[in-house]
Amino acid sequence: MDPNHPIDFAPFRLDPASGLLLKDGVPVPLTPKAFGMLHYLASRADRLVSKQELLDAIWPKVFVGDAVLKVTIGEIRRALGDDPKAPKYIATAHRRGYRFTVARSAEVGTTGLAPQVKYARSGSVNVAYQVVGSGPIDLVFVMGWVSHLEYFWREPSFAAFLTRLGSMARLILFDKRGTGLSDPVPVSQLPTLEERLDDVRAVMDAAGSERAVLLGVSEGGPLCTLFAATYPERTEALLMIGSYARRLVDHDYPWGKTLEAHDAFCDTLLRDWGGPVGLDERAPSQIDNAAFRDWWATYLRMGASPGAAVALTRMNAQIDVRDVLPAIRVPTLVVHRTGDRCLKVEEGRYLASHIPGATFVELPGEDHLPFVGNQDDILGAIAQFLSIARTRPDSDRVLTTVLSVNATGEAGDLTLLQRVFAREVGVHRGRVAAVPGARLVAMFDGPGRAVRCGRSVASALSSRASLSVRGGVHIGECAPAATCAPVIDLSAALADAAAAGDVLVSRTVVDLVHGSGLQFEERQAIADEPRARSIQTFAVI
Repeated sequence: MDPNHPIDFAPFRLDPASGLLLKDGVPVPLTPKAFGMLHYLASRADRLVSKQELLDAIWPKVFVGDAVLKVTIGEIRRALGDDPKAPKYIATAHRRGYRFTVARSAEVGTTGLAPQVKYARSGSVNVAYQVVGSGPIDLVFVMGWVSHLEYFWREPSFAAFLTRLGSMARLILFDKRGTGLSDPVPVSQLPTLEERLDDVRAVMDAAGSERAVLLGVSEGGPLCTLFAATYPERTEALLMIGSYARRLVDHDYPWGKTLEAHDAFCDTLLRDWGGPVGLDERAPSQIDNAAFRDWWATYLRMGASPGAAVALTRMNAQIDVRDVLPAIRVPTLVVHRTGDRCLKVEEGRYLASHIPGATFVELPGEDHLPFVGNQDDILGAIAQFLSIARTRPDSDRVLTTVLSVNATGEAGDLTLLQRVFAREVGVHRGRVAAVPGARLVAMFDGPGRAVRCGRSVASALSSRASLSVRGGVHIGECAPAATCAPVIDLSAALADAAAAGDVLVSRTVVDLVHGSGLQFEERQAIADEPRARSIQTFAVI
């Protein structure tokens, strides 16, 4: 281990490079000799260090007695708030020496002290998760791209970062299905955003968490964004580090990657997977660190297969949550480094400027991975945000997908339609809404389920020549206690514009179901008169 690498033992950090002992980011006064002794003991955690070894290490070639040792140990204990009668950090072996009793977070993994891996059941899939710490709030950590719970803890800087988070909150970690220790899935069936929402809920349920702060890193940000908008009652706050709203460049989003650059990166993944792929953008400060390069290569290889990595990369590139951002109604913090080489700082600014009331913190640095570089700045911003007394907005508005179905036909056919509609809505985990008139309306917490439900209804009745069924699907903010009129009206307008047997959806729906296997064909735009805009439509094919 690098002797200059910080050592974390919550809530303290021992930083040899600066010669500082920090408690929750605040320096604790300590003389140089006391600091040196604490560092020596902490570097040899859980090993008895004899008095003579300490004397030789801290006062080389200088004669001092046991009394100096006792005075210095006393200073350390006062700084740590450690009771010598019930020591938490430094235990005394009478007449023999001292033992630092807290395992170094920087060596979690190499010492076999990684948190226990448990499994949550999400549908038919087992999702691996860990729980760290026992803070006053729950915090769900969502890593981007690929992950591996056990290899989180094998890189000292990552272990230190997670340990600090675990000192602020009860930290819940998980591997997305198809990656790491969670159940593998076929490359063609990697999880959509909608399925990932189900996985987050399953992990929270298994961990006994009713409501949590969601923290998304990089590609984890869009998932947390959608969760916060869809399930505000289960979201205490939203944190995003080095994240984005859209991955590819667009006319009003010039910071994304071009399709050509994206395809070139996918080619690189297939060619070089097993090595430190993408490290030049994600952790440029570590590019010459052989140990970190080896860990990164192994972490990626253990996290996903080459095919899965490419499939995830292509799926993530199609995600676009820009229309979701205004629907977020929970306290939000967006952190981004100015020189981030993977995702430009403008992308973080965009997120913060489009989420109502969001706080944006811009920090110096080029590293994309939050645990690389000056992680203290990021952790300090998070700690400050979580410690501030916040008032949750008084709003019951949630992001909801609405399916509207209309039909023309004989009375018997329409009665059959109602039965089929109710059945399919139940199968696809929706709820039928009571609305005036003959229109059939259902609400869903995921756009993919709503689209599939509409298609199933149309397909089930396609043989009834006397019945003409049309469907429309839109997603937007709804108040459960109200009628959700704006979203219903637009889904109804989509249904009205659909051809017989078709289901038309809005652009927002298409952006949120990539990877689901659903295919769409662009159709003509329709007018959204209340908002004086046009809505591009797409037919499910």
